[in-house]
Amino acid sequence: MPLPILVAGLDARGLPLEAPLLQRDGHDVRSFGSARELFAALASQGGGGLVVLGPRLADADLVSTVERLRASPLTRHVSLMVLLPSAEPEETGALASRAGANAVLRRPLEAAVLEAWIGKLLTVPRRVLARVPVQGHVIGKAQTAAVGRFFGLTQNLSVNGMLLASPIRLDAGDIELEFGLPEARAGLRALGRVVREAGEVAWPYIGYGVEFLFVPEDTRLSLQDFIEAAIATALRQSSGPPAIHSTLRRDFWVYEILEPVASLDGWQAEIRRAPRDSWRPGSGGPFYVVLGRTPQDALAEARGFVHRHG
Repeated sequence: MPLPILVAGLDARGLPLEAPLLQRDGHDVRSFGSARELFAALASQGGGGLVVLGPRLADADLVSTVERLRASPLTRHVSLMVLLPSAEPEETGALASRAGANAVLRRPLEAAVLEAWIGKLLTVPRRVLARVPVQGHVIGKAQTAAVGRFFGLTQNLSVNGMLLASPIRLDAGDIELEFGLPEARAGLRALGRVVREAGEVAWPYIGYGVEFLFVPEDTRLSLQDFIEAAIATALRQSSGPPAIHSTLRRDFWVYEILEPVASLDGWQAEIRRAPRDSWRPGSGGPFYVVLGRTPQDALAEARGFVHRHG
């Protein structure tokens, strides 16, 4: 059953009408007047889901509530949208985004924009599953290998593991890793295990999926901060209208598949549709959002979804 949408600090009665996917997918919209009630509701469902915040909280200001959500281990992984009235100062939105909001939207806005953002944030309710592309140098040593230490590259990274591009062949087993991240301190360490070969890594490297077995606390915090910052940046960069990648015609509808955009744990491709007799490029309304491990996977999943449900 879909997690409820928790709304605080604004009138939520019109939200299901502005974003019909909430009704289509069976999401319950629950409204709260105070931050205290919101945190109690999040605690009762174990965190996760989507929170929509406005500025009219009875017991706290908006920015401090966003900061509190991101500071708590229970709630830091929720998807968080802020909706502001047009009269609210521009500074409020900037501070809310800096504090950790995934999206800051200002009313009045088109219903299609609101529904598209809600669709994006609902597909990725757990930030701990996030995997972001990053290239960084890795020093590795396989515990069972005869070779000494080698230098490789990360291809993508999560708090649970990495895609490792290695210049040497590795057998399945434990591996000691030392790596750095852009704009983060070097010398991060982890004990991992090679769990699969990854054919998506290009020659001259050999690709391996590495699962982390043990991550020291300072490395874990650095990973988490880096990934959350990368996610926030990707979501802000995808706020503009994406281009149409392809169109499909099914019966009385024309479906537009938009170019994939980076999301919290992969790539999203949005599907829009319009009646065939009135369709013009760009006229489709939000229909669904699919998720893939790569942009190509997301496009294939989108085409498959249209063929199955169109």
